[in-house]
Amino acid sequence: MPEIVVSIPEELNQEMKEFPEVNWSFTVNRLIKEEFDRLVHLKKIVSKSELAESDVKELSTKVSQSLAKRYEQMP
Repeated sequence: MPEIVVSIPEELNQEMKEFPEVNWSFTVNRLIKEEFDRLVHLKKIVSKSELAESDVKELSTKVSQSLAKRYEQMP
């Protein structure tokens, strides 16, 4: 089976040692699979889209501006 090397901060490594019962390799494998599945699903959605890249950028800007206004109004 192919292997992947993941670098993590020393602080996180020490924290992970507090849970020796956790199979961290399995956990990372599962997270990679979940992210892969999410990206495949997103790719299927995007492949059916008729929006041009400029349309996407315009929508993204509008959403960002709307969210910024909402967060500025929060106490």
